[in-house]
Amino acid sequence: MAAAAESSAHDDAQKVNASSGESDNAAIKADGEAEGQAADNVFQLTVRLPHAPYKTQIMVSTQEQVQDVRQSIVEFPSTFQYSCFHLEHDGQRINDFVELSEVTGLHAGSELTLVEDPYTEKEARIHTVRIRELIGAAGDRVDTLHGILAGASLHDSILTETEQAASSSNGNEKAASSSDAHAMTDYDFDAPGSVKTLIPPPQDAAPKTIKSISVSPWNPPPYHLRQRGHLLYLQVTTNEGEQHQITSHVSGFYVNKSSNSKFDPFPRSHPKSFSAHSLLSLIELISPSFSTSFLALQEYNNKKDPLSTFQLANAMPSNPWLVPAANSPLLAHHPDVARTQETYLISGVETSETLRDWNEEFQSTRELPRETVQDRVFRERLTSKLFADYNDAASRAAVLVARGEVAPLNPTEDRDAQIFVYNNVFFSFGADGVGTFASEGGDEAARVATGKDVMGVRAVNQLDIPGLFTPGTVVVDYMGKRLVGQSIVPGIFKQREPGEHQIDYGGVEGKDTIAENETFKPPFEKLSKALRVKKHAVWDKDGKRHDLEGSVETKGLLGTDGRKYVLDLYRITPLDVAWLEEHHEGPSKDGKIPQYPHRMAVLRPELVEAYWRMKMREYVKVEVERRREGKKEANGDSGKTLAQTNGAEEANTDKQPEDGSEVANGEVAKTENADKQETEQERIDISGFQLSLNPDVFSGQVPQTEEEKQEWARDEEEVRAACTYLNQDVLPELIHHLQEGDVGFPMDGQSLSRLLHKRGINIRYLGRVASLAQELGPRLQALKLLAEQEMVSRAFKHIANRHLRHLPVSFVGTCVAHLLNCMLGTGLNKSPSAEIDEHLRSLYSEADFGFESITPENLTAEIQAQVSLRFRYDLGAEWPSRIKPLQMLREVALKLGLQLEAKDYVFSKQSAVNGEAEVPVSNGSPATNGHSNGGKKKKKSAERNSPASSVASGSLNSPVTFSPEDILNIVPLIKDAAPRSTLAEEALEAGRISIAQNQKELGQELLLESLSLHEQIYGIFHPDVARVYYQLSMLYYGLDEKNAAVELARKAVIVSERTLGLDSSETVLSYLNLGLFEHANGNTKSALAYVRHALELWKVIYGIKHPDSITTINNAAVMLQHLKQYHESRLWFEASLSISEEVSGKQSVNTATLLFQLAQALALDQDSKGAVNRMREAYNIFLAELGAEDRNTKEAESWLEQLTQNAVSIAKHAKDLQARRLRRVNVTPRVTLGTRPQPQVGQSASDAANGTDSRSGIDLDSRSIDELMRFIEGGGDTTKRSSQKKRPGRSNPKRRGGGAVGATA
Repeated sequence: MAAAAESSAHDDAQKVNASSGESDNAAIKADGEAEGQAADNVFQLTVRLPHAPYKTQIMVSTQEQVQDVRQSIVEFPSTFQYSCFHLEHDGQRINDFVELSEVTGLHAGSELTLVEDPYTEKEARIHTVRIRELIGAAGDRVDTLHGILAGASLHDSILTETEQAASSSNGNEKAASSSDAHAMTDYDFDAPGSVKTLIPPPQDAAPKTIKSISVSPWNPPPYHLRQRGHLLYLQVTTNEGEQHQITSHVSGFYVNKSSNSKFDPFPRSHPKSFSAHSLLSLIELISPSFSTSFLALQEYNNKKDPLSTFQLANAMPSNPWLVPAANSPLLAHHPDVARTQETYLISGVETSETLRDWNEEFQSTRELPRETVQDRVFRERLTSKLFADYNDAASRAAVLVARGEVAPLNPTEDRDAQIFVYNNVFFSFGADGVGTFASEGGDEAARVATGKDVMGVRAVNQLDIPGLFTPGTVVVDYMGKRLVGQSIVPGIFKQREPGEHQIDYGGVEGKDTIAENETFKPPFEKLSKALRVKKHAVWDKDGKRHDLEGSVETKGLLGTDGRKYVLDLYRITPLDVAWLEEHHEGPSKDGKIPQYPHRMAVLRPELVEAYWRMKMREYVKVEVERRREGKKEANGDSGKTLAQTNGAEEANTDKQPEDGSEVANGEVAKTENADKQETEQERIDISGFQLSLNPDVFSGQVPQTEEEKQEWARDEEEVRAACTYLNQDVLPELIHHLQEGDVGFPMDGQSLSRLLHKRGINIRYLGRVASLAQELGPRLQALKLLAEQEMVSRAFKHIANRHLRHLPVSFVGTCVAHLLNCMLGTGLNKSPSAEIDEHLRSLYSEADFGFESITPENLTAEIQAQVSLRFRYDLGAEWPSRIKPLQMLREVALKLGLQLEAKDYVFSKQSAVNGEAEVPVSNGSPATNGHSNGGKKKKKSAERNSPASSVASGSLNSPVTFSPEDILNIVPLIKDAAPRSTLAEEALEAGRISIAQNQKELGQELLLESLSLHEQIYGIFHPDVARVYYQLSMLYYGLDEKNAAVELARKAVIVSERTLGLDSSETVLSYLNLGLFEHANGNTKSALAYVRHALELWKVIYGIKHPDSITTINNAAVMLQHLKQYHESRLWFEASLSISEEVSGKQSVNTATLLFQLAQALALDQDSKGAVNRMREAYNIFLAELGAEDRNTKEAESWLEQLTQNAVSIAKHAKDLQARRLRRVNVTPRVTLGTRPQPQVGQSASDAANGTDSRSGIDLDSRSIDELMRFIEGGGDTTKRSSQKKRPGRSNPKRRGGGAVGATA
């Protein structure tokens, strides 16, 4: 939704969301064991109304503010019409901003009175906007910032589509609605991903309540009528076709006597004298059909999950990369006179209401008190809302700047050096317009520095150091340009006196002049301590020494408001000297590969933190050994910081030596495990441990004295050691974990990047990741291809940005389409040409049309060169053949912000001949799709290539994969500096620890508190809230709270779709777990529908046969067994075995485990011969890999013996089961035939299974065939089965990332 009432409608949605979240939380709590405490502060009030129904009841909490009660009233269907009112209690007006607990005499059963207030012009405008939204009269919008179908959700359509497909596939059978129909019918494992997976199904049009409502041409009221209370003039056309002129008066709304040609804004005479306090009530009076149609609209809206329709207030909605065609009913463009009037309705004539002093708001919010929990909640909630508003406003302005809509403050400067101010935000380009980074790599270095700067600002914001302030910062990438938006720091443009520096602390205009200010040292010291930055000396151009707390590049500015600001935070960590020496200075000597393009290659903060923990472990080990050798019992001083060692030093060193308010990367100091069973514990005093890194080594500083040189050499050695740790420990460890299946496997470039960053690995090491993966087993071939795909897509992004940067907007679609054709469309057309309208070209004489000269050959070579330059990796000449076109198209679209028309693009002549997709033709002639009689496709092709839409100028009749019309929109990509809520994360971590310590009640209370805090602080629609829903759903599943787990998983799905993306890897995992929890809750058919949708998404994201899909396919097979679809279940087990053989090898333990399960499935499918063969294969592998004495080998041998000797019995038992002649066998179901949660990317399976440690070895099923079949047929007790899921996962710890599915838990 576009500009709709940021001052009201956004807040409205947020408050509704919060109240919705609170009610859901109450439901979850009621489902758990903490039910008794849920209703302590909740009670019912009665509200007296001035109009029918005259009374309403409302549930409230003592902790709510009166404005929350107001908002609830506004959102109730029976009280929609009220928006301008106040509440009274015992005849006294209640302040909107006090808590209900502060209202004297208010208790359960109390009565409040709603009193309608007179309108102001602002209230009348906002009321009009709200009513337009409410009655569905707002129409569609074209938004500056948000793209097509921004914030869409597919969740509601999945079960509906599945039901329709099932009924149509069984339409001619008696079983049309029988239990046999399910979502997995006709699923094809080898079919490629379909773009239709990402498109919402067609929807029926919403009921029309009114034809139009807009501002009247007579608006605004003349001066003399303003004095009489006239506020606005509106024009309403009802469904009956009658047009009414309406006056908005301080007393309400009434129909006036004006017409289109006559001005008479006074009330009509009886019987047409309609008036009401609310515009909604007035429309109901003047339109007989309105009440019926409005009720129908509410019913239409109630069919959807409220979460999928609420407006996003505190986060950017995700923009799908595939969207319906421009002529789709989903994107219908309707006439709406008021569409262009909304800015006035929201902001007023002067628009001054929307101009905000962002910097003052940021800093005054930072200065709010934080002593109590209530203070922190209010402060963090306000901070979250403020960052969301700023990011939205700055991003909108950045788009206008990039499109040339905003005049620069310095128009005479070079284009890259121009600066802008719009909406009180200062903008500059992420390029080296003034030569600041000339020695570091020019534009390349400047672009990287802006990204690092926003990351540094976020880190400082997260640390929240009192007395240290940062400007609001956002980086926006749009159409090849990078823009940096910052709130205007008071005094930053001030002309200083002669001799005064523009900067008060740090380097001034480079490193030649260095400023010092004693007042900056205390806050900078805290900052440096938290970031592991060493206090060190630097030298100016005269060789004078200056001791700085931070990098010389990090600057301190004393604003004219008296606040201390920290600026330029792109160098808060040291340079990656190992990389620079090898690739920036070194390779140019032999001339084979050019130098790395810039010197801004710094270590990631996560790596510095990991290195600090590693050194801490070493320190603790040395201290332990020293004490043991000396046989001394040391009791550390209670006043000192203590670390506890009991053989698990790694966990202990996660604790920070600083106090909890100053922890690097925002990590909250973890609660120490105080319940260790050991009576004697060694305590090591770590106050003597010191480790910090000098960020300015290897950056041109020249020590003067011998002592300084020695100190500098020690600093350099420490940084080199950190670089060595990255290369020799962190990288190989990650590859090892992925190879062994210890962590969830990445699905796409985004999840791979996030995994690398979490480990402290920079993206420039993708080439190293691919090389290491290539050296190891078949499982890592998927990682190699994924890394190559990410490198190629990033190289393409750099090339495309270079061509788009100075290209007029009108040619962006042509440029992108041509570049895509040259990379992905060569299978259809080896020599695509860019089609440019010569008339349009003549209008832009200074534009750079260099993209015309791009050919597939030189683009391929340039991509290869860029990958070699940026990632030091040789793709090889045959790399285009290894590309998966659809997945590469998705990666490129996400990195450039493209929104493409959703259709099956033709990437080869073979698919064109087979008629698999539509083929655009470069000169606008009719397209061919391989079907001579395809009426609909011909019609669509004709529409696409009509003269109105074609701007082609070429004469070649050659089909191409992409045409300019396929690029429907480009959206900005935004990097912000918003901090996370430490309070909510502390509660979540405390809840996790309590559950791990088996304190279930306390743990659930803390988890609910964390959920409530997340929703209060962020609102419901926020990526962090989606992630906490996901984590809590897993925890509740582990606690056997199935209903709560399903509800949280459903929320995780919808919020993930709307904020992270319809096809993000996190959304896929949320769908998989929702399916798992629905199955555990008895809704197996719904579960299969969700799992199928996740698998279809997986095909689009990654393609077929992802390593972790083995777990999902196994889960689906188990679900099919519960539906007694034994044959289909067998096919799914076979599919998972096929992938395992490719990924892990045919002789791997993992494959043997799957063979074991498949043998059981074959037995159920009455294929006794196949069962014996598969079990024999499993036994042979276990025997070879694990030995004859291993428990798994013995169990496989036992099963093989039974299957071999009892082939006849199998058939007999199957018949017995069909005849329902079951013998009672008391057996606890084992975990083999259960389902298991899917671990997140980079998460271990033990973490996915609620933090329990996996047992060593592989657990196979030791039951008899009778018991196995009894379990599947439902003979097992469901409570036993559900309780079994809480047991530790019995899987091979070396195969926990999706490979170990033999013992799914």
